[in-house]
Amino acid sequence: MKHILASAAIAVGLGGAAHAGCAGSEETCKTDMGEYHIALPDGVENPPALLFLHGAGGNGKGALRMKAALDRGYAVIGPNGLKRPDSRFGPGWSFHPDRPKVRDEIPFIREVIADAAEKHGVNPDKVLLGGFSIGGSMVSYMACDAPDLAAAYAPVAGSFWRPHPEMDACQAPVKLLHTHGWKDKTVPLEGRPLRSISTIKQGDVFYGMQIWRETNGCAGMRADTFDTSGDFWHRKWDTCDAGALEFVMHQGAHGIPRGWTDMALDWFEGLE
Repeated sequence: MKHILASAAIAVGLGGAAHAGCAGSEETCKTDMGEYHIALPDGVENPPALLFLHGAGGNGKGALRMKAALDRGYAVIGPNGLKRPDSRFGPGWSFHPDRPKVRDEIPFIREVIADAAEKHGVNPDKVLLGGFSIGGSMVSYMACDAPDLAAAYAPVAGSFWRPHPEMDACQAPVKLLHTHGWKDKTVPLEGRPLRSISTIKQGDVFYGMQIWRETNGCAGMRADTFDTSGDFWHRKWDTCDAGALEFVMHQGAHGIPRGWTDMALDWFEGLE
């Protein structure tokens, strides 16, 4: 299997370069609560969107590298996170429910989607919300706390942190595709403390999937279908009361695997 992984510094997708800014402008798009970058597909009216949250130390302009989404007629939106005063990693997201918030991120993302719809013609009802690493953790908490925020969710290499949410904590079923690397040591599947004596611990991705099975009312713990025929290994739960749930693994480490954008958009379009 030949994977080329995006680095944590890039913290987003793959493909050709795109200009940062606001739909061709050198400036970022600005809202009351923050800023975002957006690139629009050529000749598509009212396009769907891939809205992607960067990892620690990144920024939203990196999302515009997801040329595969633009080629498929999607707008690509990359919001900018804010730097925490106590963080050495640069901009990030106020994702952890037990830590002080620099910004309430759910209203911010609602604002970004509304602004992109009003000013750039994006279809607010067809937004896939993805994110990498801490951005993926933020996506997981948003899906749990505000399941109506986007049409579907696609965290990459980031999930809940300890203490995990209660099994009945998430508000409603969701459509969610979680992607993770088998060899990820930065955000291992089992989680880890940030430092050897830290009380801040990443969560267990498998336990996170159990939370989603409970939320979606899936009939069994075991996946219903499996596919290991390509670069991505898929585990899918089909016998659920609502929503959609799939867990995808690849042989790489902490990064966004080549082909993720097309794979995620194939999944998204298959939900319709």
